[in-house]
Amino acid sequence: MKKFRKVLDGLTTSSPGGGTMGSPSCGSTAGTPTAAPTPKEIDVQETLVSENFQLCKTVRHGFPYQPTALAFDPVQKILAIGSRSGGVRILGRPGVDCFCQHESGAAVLQLQFLINEGALVSACADDTLHLWNLRQRRPAILHSLKFNRERITFCHLPFQSKWLYVGTERGNTHIVNIESFILSGYVIMWNKAIELSTKTHPGPVVHLSDSPKDEGKLLVGFESGTIVQWDLRAKKADFRIYYDEAIHSACWHHEGKQFMCSHSDGSLTLWNLRNTSKPIQITFPHGKIQKDGRKESCKPILKVDYKTSRNSEPFVIFSGGLSYDKAGRRPTLTIMHGKAITVLEMDYPIVEFMTLCDTPYNNEVQDPYAVVVLLEKDLIVVDLTQSNFPVFENPYPMDIHESPVTCTAYFADCPPDIIPVLYSIGAKHKKTGYSQKEWPVSGGMWTLGSHTYPEIIITGHADGSIKFWDASAITLQMLYKLKTSKVFEKPKQNEGRGAELVDDDPFAVQMVSWCPQSRIFCVVGISAYIILYRFSKYDANTQIVSLEVRLQCDPEDVISPSENENNPCFSEPQSGSHSPQPHQPVSPGGGTPESLKDCTPCLKVKDRAVRVPPGYQAELVIQLPWIDGEPPQQVSSLDINSAYGLLAFGNCNGLAVVDYLQKTILLCMSTLDLYGAADPYQRLTRSPRRNRQSTSGLTELSDNQQSVDMERSKSPTSESRENSFSRSRSSSVSSIDRDTKEAITTLQFGESFGRKSDTLPTPCLWVGTSLGMILLIPMSIPTDQEERMEEQVTIGPCGAVLMLKGSVLRFGFLDCMGALIQSPYEVWRDVNAPEDPDRPRKRKLVHFSPSSSQDTCGEGHLAIVCSERQAKVFLMPSQSCLFVHNITESSFVLRADVVSVCNSVCLACFCANGHVMTLSLPSLRPLMDVNYLPQTDMRIARTFCFTNGGQALYLSSPTEIQRITYSQEMYDNLQEMLGELFTPTETPEAQNRGFLKGFFGGNAHTFDREELFGEAAAGKASRSLAQHIPGQGGVEGMKVAASGAVGELARARIALDERGQRLGELEERTALMMTSAECFSKHAHELMLKCKDKKWYQL
Repeated sequence: MKKFRKVLDGLTTSSPGGGTMGSPSCGSTAGTPTAAPTPKEIDVQETLVSENFQLCKTVRHGFPYQPTALAFDPVQKILAIGSRSGGVRILGRPGVDCFCQHESGAAVLQLQFLINEGALVSACADDTLHLWNLRQRRPAILHSLKFNRERITFCHLPFQSKWLYVGTERGNTHIVNIESFILSGYVIMWNKAIELSTKTHPGPVVHLSDSPKDEGKLLVGFESGTIVQWDLRAKKADFRIYYDEAIHSACWHHEGKQFMCSHSDGSLTLWNLRNTSKPIQITFPHGKIQKDGRKESCKPILKVDYKTSRNSEPFVIFSGGLSYDKAGRRPTLTIMHGKAITVLEMDYPIVEFMTLCDTPYNNEVQDPYAVVVLLEKDLIVVDLTQSNFPVFENPYPMDIHESPVTCTAYFADCPPDIIPVLYSIGAKHKKTGYSQKEWPVSGGMWTLGSHTYPEIIITGHADGSIKFWDASAITLQMLYKLKTSKVFEKPKQNEGRGAELVDDDPFAVQMVSWCPQSRIFCVVGISAYIILYRFSKYDANTQIVSLEVRLQCDPEDVISPSENENNPCFSEPQSGSHSPQPHQPVSPGGGTPESLKDCTPCLKVKDRAVRVPPGYQAELVIQLPWIDGEPPQQVSSLDINSAYGLLAFGNCNGLAVVDYLQKTILLCMSTLDLYGAADPYQRLTRSPRRNRQSTSGLTELSDNQQSVDMERSKSPTSESRENSFSRSRSSSVSSIDRDTKEAITTLQFGESFGRKSDTLPTPCLWVGTSLGMILLIPMSIPTDQEERMEEQVTIGPCGAVLMLKGSVLRFGFLDCMGALIQSPYEVWRDVNAPEDPDRPRKRKLVHFSPSSSQDTCGEGHLAIVCSERQAKVFLMPSQSCLFVHNITESSFVLRADVVSVCNSVCLACFCANGHVMTLSLPSLRPLMDVNYLPQTDMRIARTFCFTNGGQALYLSSPTEIQRITYSQEMYDNLQEMLGELFTPTETPEAQNRGFLKGFFGGNAHTFDREELFGEAAAGKASRSLAQHIPGQGGVEGMKVAASGAVGELARARIALDERGQRLGELEERTALMMTSAECFSKHAHELMLKCKDKKWYQL
């Protein structure tokens, strides 16, 4: 029984032998040096300390996911969008883009700007009102008011008023003081608003607006069709309208004599205040009269805007109202201008729209110039000043989700010439027909900060498209779009292997690899293919070369404990060990041998010469074919090196290396064969048990939490990652049934030492597997350019074999001084450029050899290896383990990278439990550990990526990219990089109405709301009705502050600011008291002089 338990323990260990290095636990304070002595020549001065790190969100890009509300400040010219998850995006001119989040996560029902005041009111689904301060670069909540007994349905804030009208589901209207956020005692009760004889409840309040003619009159619309004009001074109804159809919205004519309502039957009614017994006009804009004389039934008109124009007929703009007869019609926005009716069809349902006008005053001619239309997945602005109503070109990156995002990559500190080149190519394919006028949302201020460098974000999509984005200076702008599907013939429906494997998105992008210096670009697709692209400024006629690689494994490998299980490193293979043999390539365009009749790829590559435009041009396609009726396994790892001219990829069956210069396959071998005699496990074959791989889930990155995602997201994009999710959560017994294939999980080309006996670095391929194994494969590459194109690259037998706990995720290399060693690369050259006979084009290679500094620090280099459980630092070529650190015991690492921060390097990790960590190099000392995302879903797990400069990003929703920083330096400079939302602007003066118009038009005296709604007149509201919650102010930034001295300093700074603010208020109160005391003293002195000579009985 003990022996059986030992076997079980061996089977269920994530990586046998990985924990025998004397590693500290997850909570340890530093990486533990191993038994191997640290060589004297390794003397790295580590400069990074915990004070260099601070985690916070920087900026969010993309379209707000599931939008619910819209608001616009006509003076500041900024736009706000609320979402179902409680987020608020505030947009101004390009560069002014701010994201705020309600802590409750409740959906935003309505947004109201305090026009030209630098503040915003949000009403949420949890019946709470919030006041946001926009006079700071990171808005914060000043006040909140939680309604306890009534549900909020509608809010209205008149221009230049400090009293907010709040309608509720019970039909009551409450009034809130915006300055103090305290409820007034003045309430318009529903039973007072309607007639006593009315037997039914009027329903929730759906509309509130003050009359342009008299601010003391409030128009209240109830859902049932009841409309009441309430006299705020007299506290009674001026008139009541009872209409048969439910009301959705209402809008005043600017003179205040008429208003228009939209109804649930698709009708618009126009009412005149002189006679409210019936509407003066009823129209069904889209309701045609049928043969029997009846009108067609129409959908509800959800909102109507009635705007007057100085030089033309008024505009009536509404959404909905189409007839029910035509199924599948797209959502529409209708613009009625005089007798002309224009119907604008939208791609998505309309959430809200807002008409932009020149004046903020509701009693002046409105002169609308644009309509902002918020759709479920887009934001468009229509130009009303031109008769064909063109749309404005949107300067924000609102189309990230044009096709669902399936992968991301982030590159900081790119070559400075790459962004202008990509932009110039991409600009040739931009859409035309936009309005010539400037984008109307032009508020705020933004300047290019001093801490900027070229950054590029790459997104891969479900339709096979790739987008390059300029992400410099925390902005995002589309540079260039590449369509990978153009490489293939269009697959016919239900025909071919591709249709069997992937029905919906056969071209979905699984991963990308890009070398910015050489501009070589590789794309891995879900249909088991890899496309290699080269960049050219010239168009060309090219024929794409296609290679087929058979990475199919017949036996399945089962692991049993070996005698070498507890050894951290294994001896090198003997001279007689198995040496990988080059695989015979399938000639491009050639016939298929008899033995490979069933060797058909999922998609067919275009076999004819095609004209390709400037930009990225496909040169080579590598495909994994079906074999014996079985689909190919998905590619799980990829690396490309332009200096070597090699491309390596692997999956759960094995590894392949391709020479893309000679278009030949150098290596195609199963993972088991790679080990040769150095295999640390005993492999037992068993009967084949091939499970057809599910391909659903890649293109839909779910929002649900982790447990749900594990079941739903059985995606081939990261099969090894899925296995690691289950492995990390499996019990000792149940884990025996797990998939035990050893997948290739990461690859890295670089100059290294393949064997202990090597004295000089040579080109090597580092291979990491899902069982924590690390293989080094040395290569011999001809250095002369002509020889390189003619002689074959030779790949030696497997060199070193090293081990870690868990699936290997990342390699990194440092020299003996602790500086990062970059992979060698080829300097970009345009292969399609005209030949110059005097200057023939040659390959220019840049190498970063670890032996370049031998004189000062000795031979060798440091190799950093990170797995999902553990990080280790090895000294090469001795292969001794210098440091080891157990990153986590309770979770597992999803993403790890060796990155540059503050002129040094560190290891950055993101765990499945939402922790973001950094470790020093090479000592693996923990520098930061922040519980950033308590609930990590599969979408975040697949798209999270680090880059240099202390930055990272992930897909926070299906339509948005969230960028974060973990650098204290960037955190300190963030205020400078962000845009200003509020700019001091003079409020436009109201137009002079003229004597006669003012005399006969009413509103002769100003309406004093303070006199009516203040505590002196209206009294206090019931305490149980609503609860006032003081806001956090500017302290919300502290929530993500890392522990340590920096966090304490930040808290102290904020406390000091608050103390200064309180001292300022105290000083003001003291000054008032002194003034009051002086006044009292003066009056007392006067009284004393008056009574000075009088007797007591004369007083």
